[in-house]
Amino acid sequence: MATPRFEALNRLWETVRESNHDFRSTTDVFPIIEVEKVSRTLELVERGTESGSANQPPKSARALDDTEQRIVAKVEAEKKASYQLLEDRFDHFSDRLKSLDFQGQFSLIRSANASSLSDFKAEAVRGEDELHVLRDDMIVAENQLVKFKQKHNLERAAKITSPEMWAFKVSVIVFLVLIETVMNGNFLGEGSSQGLVGGIIEAFVFAVVNIGYALALGLACSKLLAHRSIVFKLGGYLTFAAYVVVAVGINLALAHYREIAEVSFEGASTAVMERLRTNPAGLADLKSWLLLGLGLLFSIVAFVDACLMTDPYPGFASTEKQRNVKRTRYRSRKDQLIENLTDIRNDHNNKVNDIIRELSNRRQDFQATIAHRARVISLFNGHQNQLEQAANSLLTIYREANRKSRTSPEPKYFGTTYNMDRLNAVPHVHEEWNDQELAVEINKHQQELTEQVKRIGEAYSVAIDRYHQLDTIFPGT
Repeated sequence: MATPRFEALNRLWETVRESNHDFRSTTDVFPIIEVEKVSRTLELVERGTESGSANQPPKSARALDDTEQRIVAKVEAEKKASYQLLEDRFDHFSDRLKSLDFQGQFSLIRSANASSLSDFKAEAVRGEDELHVLRDDMIVAENQLVKFKQKHNLERAAKITSPEMWAFKVSVIVFLVLIETVMNGNFLGEGSSQGLVGGIIEAFVFAVVNIGYALALGLACSKLLAHRSIVFKLGGYLTFAAYVVVAVGINLALAHYREIAEVSFEGASTAVMERLRTNPAGLADLKSWLLLGLGLLFSIVAFVDACLMTDPYPGFASTEKQRNVKRTRYRSRKDQLIENLTDIRNDHNNKVNDIIRELSNRRQDFQATIAHRARVISLFNGHQNQLEQAANSLLTIYREANRKSRTSPEPKYFGTTYNMDRLNAVPHVHEEWNDQELAVEINKHQQELTEQVKRIGEAYSVAIDRYHQLDTIFPGT
């Protein structure tokens, strides 16, 4: 079961990538009061004319009349609505800044740096342990081959037949069987009561027996003759003699069988045995001699093919082949483990580079949010000035209409302007980072991540060196 790698780093990588990239730095303008529209809605000209005709408010009045209070109430309502909008924007900015979670990111970076290197080293050690087992198996196979060569006084390498060569040699055998079957079938068909088909069937049986014995005796003969033991060598000479006798006997029998079957198929087998006993070389037909020569030729080719099919020394090829299998398994697995460590290192470094880049992006988001918030505060303060100007414009419209229709002096306060009480635009800055402090912290943690990449690289080099050091035991592996 595969063990998860760099769990802390992966958590950090995922959280950094969840950086709320749908944030839009918009600056929606607070709604502006349209003075003329509000004037018509409140009927300021009409009410001013009406109250002026009644000389209201009187000259001694100090407080705003009902219409003026309605103007002020309208402006104050707009101010409160705009302030609520500002508060909503502040909440949005606060949520945005909290979602950047720099403190959480820094904590995850420390955790990832503490565990990633140990995770990588653990992976390298697991690979080294696995290579030790494979190397021990290879050593056993190497020692077996060395002892085998020393015991049998062998200084050469074993002859190992490749799968392609095996396929070629087998195809040669099949080719010989088919060719001998077809060619012998033509000869035997002339004497067979079943014609060409019967001749081919009989020829196939003879071909299988002829080639089969040649293969079996060729393999046995080559291995016995190659052995250092005199007893085995003697057995090899006897096997070779047996092959000569069997090859000549089978093919002589086939040649006599053709001649006898041509005259009478009935009792041909018994007559063949009698001829072989009394007059083995008494072939009267030239075609029979050709059949004999052809059979011996195919038998010799099969015999030689069998002798060269594998290493002639008994057990030498299988011992070296076993060593080669262990060596190949060790090499292949070492290459896989090195490639695996390379992939792990590259994956780690790519994620670290992403994290370093995303931390810079988060700081840019932080700066953009702070700048946007300051812009909104400025817009709100300007909006309050506009509300005050609108209030004074509306009061002026009402008072001008009032003046034109009055017959008595206007109150003194008509000459004063309205001063609106301002609301303070104070953002929620609880535990908020200072940009300079944040820049220092981000730079510090980015440097730590960069150092972590270097440490992983050093651990990678050490692991690869240790893998390669295993080869010094057998430099040729």
